[in-house]
Amino acid sequence: MIPAGAVIPGLEFVYEAEGDLDPPIPIGETVDGTRRIIPIRAGGRVEGPLIRGRLVGGASDWQLTRGDGVTVADAIYALHTDDDVVIQIRNRGLRHGPPEVMARLGAGEDVDPADYYFRTVPEFIAPIGKYDWMNRSIFLCSGARYKAGIKLWVWRVT
Repeated sequence: MIPAGAVIPGLEFVYEAEGDLDPPIPIGETVDGTRRIIPIRAGGRVEGPLIRGRLVGGASDWQLTRGDGVTVADAIYALHTDDDVVIQIRNRGLRHGPPEVMARLGAGEDVDPADYYFRTVPEFIAPIGKYDWMNRSIFLCSGARYKAGIKLWVWRVT
């Protein structure tokens, strides 16, 4: 039951991003789980009703896979818009699913993203101007992982 007077947030679709990834760089077992770095290649596309552009290179997702099988993502990268604005993104979240599904993902198979949980909370740092609205909102993201790539769908919480 929703309490009387509660404001129910909505979602506004912002963009879909697609990017290519280089092979993981293993760090190895640590006290808090298995760590690895996933380099993000330049040139991935970003397209949506509110923004369009390309991913900037030199970025990575610093991942931790915990003992309970949950992968914690912490990616820092940038978006270069079609109208020549650079926006920094830090995208943190979780990916997990049934062991057999995660094994298929780990083997590089294409798996329906509905079969596992992949959600993140992107934070944007945009310069003052046209995209300043990104500095003043909360965003949610769902994702799909492929053998050498990733797809993300980003929404602004209204």
